Amino acid sequence: MNPFLKEFFVFLYKQAYACLFAGILLFFIIGTHWYYPFSHIARYDFLFFIALFTQIILFIFRLETPAEAKVILLFHISGTVMEIFKVHFGAWIYPEEGILKIFQVPLFSGFMYSAVGSYIARVWRIFQFSFSFFPNLYLLSAVAGCTYINFFSHHFLPDIRIFLLIIIIFLFRKSWIFFTIEKIPRKVPLLWGAFLLAFCIWIAENISTFSHIWLYPYQYESWKMVSYQKIVSWFLLMILSFVMVCWINISPKTISQKCEP
Repeated sequence: MNPFLKEFFVFLYKQAYACLFAGILLFFIIGTHWYYPFSHIARYDFLFFIALFTQIILFIFRLETPAEAKVILLFHISGTVMEIFKVHFGAWIYPEEGILKIFQVPLFSGFMYSAVGSYIARVWRIFQFSFSFFPNLYLLSAVAGCTYINFFSHHFLPDIRIFLLIIIIFLFRKSWIFFTIEKIPRKVPLLWGAFLLAFCIWIAENISTFSHIWLYPYQYESWKMVSYQKIVSWFLLMILSFVMVCWINISPKTISQKCEP
């Protein structure tokens, strides 16, 4: 086989492996929309147990490390808190019934945030990430914290997400990710990878809203594509996810230096 094609297929295989939890979750989101035969258990509750069971299996068979499990738990908590707040202010709704809910938010929803954290943590390990010209992690954490706060505060104060986006682009303007598919290290600008991931999450969001997992106000009467502006929101949330994984995977003193392989 052509070496380039071989490396390409290995890359796709490893990406699929990194997306294992997210892929299983999305499969059941789509599948239960088209066919759901269990009248005795709500769809949201069923999805919660599927997500929990998947996490347990991944951990038992060591397909997920203890550090990755910590990331997933942290994401589940932070994501659920934001969901409760957003639903309270009418940013979106969960239209179906369920027992496992907190303030109209199904506990299953936290796993959708966990899926993002799971992917970042797993892809980091699988492709052996290293970086060059990575910004100071303390400064980056402060900016990421501001992005999380802005998801709440923009309901009362001016929305500064574009300002935060500009700061993040400036901080990562020289940063590269080095990764290894087989033997030869490859590299890509960190911002390119981040925006591509945000775009993929936006596609998954369109699939999820089409499957009526949650709905935005403009989708209540009939489904419409999620606004492109949400890509910026997902990019900011993804940066927050990335920073959380950084704190678990590496030392701030190490990553704040140039660390080319």
